[in-house]
Amino acid sequence: MDGLVNSFFRLLLPSKISVKTEKLLKNITLLLGLLSAIAIIFDWYPLTMFLSFPFCLIWIYCAWLRTEPQLKWVNLIFLFIYSYGIGRYFLNL
Repeated sequence: MDGLVNSFFRLLLPSKISVKTEKLLKNITLLLGLLSAIAIIFDWYPLTMFLSFPFCLIWIYCAWLRTEPQLKWVNLIFLFIYSYGIGRYFLNL
């Protein structure tokens, strides 16, 4: 299964990025994480899902770059949960 996910990412995203780009992605992720936490505290549903979805995507990508399988899989599980929640939200509009 890990090989399948890796080949999917290899197909869609570059396998090497500069340190500067990776740092920028991680800073964006930090901002998304902070905003998501604020959205949770103030109960700004569904903003929490919309902020957490790209957060997980970026962390999956950064974990894939550094071959950190545990981090990748944890965020992949959360990505599927957020995808389900976002889909359910749009179907109920």
